[in-house]
Amino acid sequence: MKRILTVCLLLALVIPTMIPAHAAEVSAASAILIEASTGTPLYEKDADRRLPMASTTKIMTALVVLEHTAPDTQIEVPAEACGIEGSSIYLRPGERITAEDLLWAVLLESANDAAAALAVSVGGSIEGFAAMMNEKAEAFGLSDTHYTNPHGLDDEEHYTTARDLAKLAVAAMAHPAFRTMVAARHHTIEREDGTRVLLNHNRLLRLSEDVVGVKTGFTRKSGRCLVSAAERDGVALVCVTLNAPDDWNDHLGLYEEGFSRTHAVTLAEPGAFSHGIPCPNADDGAVTVSNPAGLTRVFFGEIPAIEAVIEAKRLLLEDVKAGDVLGRVVFRTANGDVGSVSLAAEECAAAPKKPSFFDRFIPDP
Repeated sequence: MKRILTVCLLLALVIPTMIPAHAAEVSAASAILIEASTGTPLYEKDADRRLPMASTTKIMTALVVLEHTAPDTQIEVPAEACGIEGSSIYLRPGERITAEDLLWAVLLESANDAAAALAVSVGGSIEGFAAMMNEKAEAFGLSDTHYTNPHGLDDEEHYTTARDLAKLAVAAMAHPAFRTMVAARHHTIEREDGTRVLLNHNRLLRLSEDVVGVKTGFTRKSGRCLVSAAERDGVALVCVTLNAPDDWNDHLGLYEEGFSRTHAVTLAEPGAFSHGIPCPNADDGAVTVSNPAGLTRVFFGEIPAIEAVIEAKRLLLEDVKAGDVLGRVVFRTANGDVGSVSLAAEECAAAPKKPSFFDRFIPDP
């Protein structure tokens, strides 16, 4: 049996809200803004329309490379990676360069030759690497995405949607190395012919202190494509625009609207909840349990009324070790549970040892 205790109540009214279509003049043919921790859309405009993605392709390119190649791997540049149209760091056939340096070039300078060199090294060929990209897309549940190359140059069978790109960006930003790279405004690499400074094409990093990534893209067919991520006061948002003539302002405007409608609430700091469970074997007659981990949740509109309810065992008769999970704190609103944290024992308590047959029936000498 468990004992249930309601320990606190926060009063407010929850009003989930989507940013109205007229709230920001969005130039994009397709767009979406989501809250990253839940994937909740805050704004969308034709977000499931399949469109070219240009160099936002390289988000997936980087993820596949990071999954299959050590950063310090030395890569010999194949001839087929050299002279590719579009952005480039002008690799030469036979040049040796690390996978990490190529990734920096891919994510900051959007270098098509670096993307191709990585693809051939990791996948054996452009086609083999594209198959790996599509396999990863399927694993992420990106049902409206298909890749034919690692750089994003135009191809009828190379497409995605704003919604799929937002999902991909959330997954990519969870990777520490990727996150570090796309947040950097510049980076220096050593080439055989000297030092090169790479500059991040993502102007949002300079226009807003909230922005922490992610990737730009452009071809004449795709128009301007942009995937970005921003964080403010514990809230993380991801924005995607495809074929957007005014993409910088699209993102900045949507972020202002989005952050005004979302709130990160710390429901529990580590150790904030403490509860004693009766235990005749404990020194003080009870075992203290508390929450080792904290919990933060994002709410949309106003913060709802939240109850924190302790669910724990009524009585402990068994052995207890420090760290044993003996209950939890559940956070509830009128619309249901919004999360929980475990309650773990802070100390040990050993149950009395049962006497053996000899202890019971053979008297002491």
